[in-house]
Amino acid sequence: MIKAIIIDDEANIREDIHQKVEKYFASQIEVAAKVGSIKESLLAIDLHRPNLLFLDIELEDGNSFDLLSQIANKDFEIIFITGYNQHAIKAIKVGALDYLLKPIDDHEFVEAVKKAIDQTAQTEALDKAIEVSADHFKGTQKKRVILRTADTVYAVYEKDVLYCRSDGNYTTFYTIQGERIVVSKPLKKIEEILSDDAFVRCHQSYVVNKIHVTKYNKQGVLIIQPDIKVPVSSRRKDFTLTKIFK
Repeated sequence: MIKAIIIDDEANIREDIHQKVEKYFASQIEVAAKVGSIKESLLAIDLHRPNLLFLDIELEDGNSFDLLSQIANKDFEIIFITGYNQHAIKAIKVGALDYLLKPIDDHEFVEAVKKAIDQTAQTEALDKAIEVSADHFKGTQKKRVILRTADTVYAVYEKDVLYCRSDGNYTTFYTIQGERIVVSKPLKKIEEILSDDAFVRCHQSYVVNKIHVTKYNKQGVLIIQPDIKVPVSSRRKDFTLTKIFK
């Protein structure tokens, strides 16, 4: 039986999540505690040793990243809970973590919980993901993104990404270290986690990091250091050149 703790500063949300657990996962998940503050959460986690946290971003006495920074062994899965806070949502996406929006949709709840049940918590990988999300949420200028492949979790600095190329529902990151990191996400989803001021969608299949672009030639391609060529679509030409060179 999976032990879960519901952490949210709104009593009605705590109860709603509890009811959904009982409705859809009664035979798999036991709700061990429902709390609303960091102080209560630390006590509950220490007492119950949960496998799963339903964790609100904003709590009575701080935020979820303040809470997580005080837990040494994060041997549990996390499903974040948030309202329509675009900054918080991007922070969670940058860390490649799961979240649910309030009010919580039943279908999305079931899918998120099924995914959490299927995953095996890996403390080191989770620590890395939380650190990257927390950096973004708190405005720390490290600008990293979490990339998950079939067997590896990467924390990549944005400045080290040369460009991204999509192939259907997969996107490959090309880095200055010569790595090719393939993730199972379409380019549209990748754009959501990258900084708007640094990356440019220059083509249906390409996003470039403008700091590495050295020139644009008559063949309609961007040259990235030292001799990488990335196409620019005619539809995106004016937007791309303005964003990179002006």
